[in-house]
Amino acid sequence: MSFEKSDRQRLFVGGSWVEPDGGHYPVIDPATEETVGGAPEASREQVLAACAAARAAFGPWSRTAPEERAAVLARAADIIHGHLGPYAELAQAETGATTGTARGMQVGVGAARFRRYARVEPAEWAVAPQINDAGPMGRAGVMGALAVRQPVGVVTCITSYNNPWANPAGKIAPALAMGNTVVVKPAPQDPLSVYRMAEALEAAGVPPGVVNVVSGRSVEVGEAAVSSPDVDMVSFTGSTAVGRRIAEACGRDMKRQLMELGGKGAAVVLDDADIGSAVAGIGTTFSFYSGQICTAPTRVLAQRGVYGRLVEQLAAYAGRLKVGDPRETSTVVGPVISAEHRDRVESYVETGRKEGAVVVAGGERPPYERGFYVAPTLLADCTNDMRVAREEIFGPVVCVIPFDEEEEGIALANDTEYGLIDYVWSGDVARAFRIARRLRAGGIGVNTVGRNMEAPFGGFKQSGVGRDVGSYALHAYSEVQAIVWPG
Repeated sequence: MSFEKSDRQRLFVGGSWVEPDGGHYPVIDPATEETVGGAPEASREQVLAACAAARAAFGPWSRTAPEERAAVLARAADIIHGHLGPYAELAQAETGATTGTARGMQVGVGAARFRRYARVEPAEWAVAPQINDAGPMGRAGVMGALAVRQPVGVVTCITSYNNPWANPAGKIAPALAMGNTVVVKPAPQDPLSVYRMAEALEAAGVPPGVVNVVSGRSVEVGEAAVSSPDVDMVSFTGSTAVGRRIAEACGRDMKRQLMELGGKGAAVVLDDADIGSAVAGIGTTFSFYSGQICTAPTRVLAQRGVYGRLVEQLAAYAGRLKVGDPRETSTVVGPVISAEHRDRVESYVETGRKEGAVVVAGGERPPYERGFYVAPTLLADCTNDMRVAREEIFGPVVCVIPFDEEEEGIALANDTEYGLIDYVWSGDVARAFRIARRLRAGGIGVNTVGRNMEAPFGGFKQSGVGRDVGSYALHAYSEVQAIVWPG
């Protein structure tokens, strides 16, 4: 497919906008199936050049005063906020997000994350003095120590397609704040927004080579960005299957990893829960990114006393949601990212039927000639051994599993290879917190699906390695160095 020259995006390598060796491929609007623009297909050599540019820039950038780095991030935040309208329009065209999501949760959160890490925080802290006994290496005495955060080096950031602003910003901003340089490999479905982010950083004064962006559909693009000898760390958001392969490659060269992987969040709804609150929280699975989010409460465990009411109210909730053009203000559920992904989600619904689940809402493709739409779907009478209960569907599909006693609910919640975020709804907050402490997940929402953006974020088990967000991201993108001296 050919594109007008103005529609063809170039790579950003070493501070220059570079024509891609592999030409361009179309980025498709999931709502209209029209072409948004031409994304660049980098060659392996261009990816390695980006990594080398980041390595060359690391020394000077890491020695730049933290206040100067912070000033660049603050200017980038201002630029992004100043272009909120056109940036959100592009994000919406690439992802199919509703207008509110594109403006608020995508571009808005992206700008907020740059502003958050423009706040300089101490990079060193004193360790309590220690009195040492005499030993073979010296005399007894008081030893002082200082713990210092040092940048890791060159960080490859591989980002997810569901949010081309908040996800990359959540990696780039803290990495740059700590003095690292980055090579960003955006998701192939929606890379154009990430190039706008690079333009904002360039305009904000980021030096050449500190930020590099390379894209492509070829597997070798990501492989080169991970395996380059110039790369010290890989930060990845995506599926557990891909995360395993990246982790294997990092392990061979002892590279640092930050992995935010898949999820199959359990929502434990107890018999004393506020059903309206639970329905509103669980219902975000249908609407938020059209269910394409790893933190969604997609696996509902309902105690028998509330099971029937919960299923009935969730079905009614799903049935009220308008599915359609995300540019219309009344739309709540937009399309999923591609025709292939729509087919995948639909195949899971059909699998659920065959396994014995009852489709009580949705289950049929919305009647639109264009666009990759999936109806909000609720599967009842599920068991925890069904594929729809064990595998990440990544779409607007919720399955409901009944349980009797509290211990059974906890066991079912933990009976999964995932452990990103779980949820508990109960009218007894002390009971909810007690159960929360027994759930094997990196985060627990008690009577809410909201997040505190300073709280550590990451998963147990197959849901990831490491923690980021807030100050935890500054630790994630740094090494801790100990400096010790005689007191």
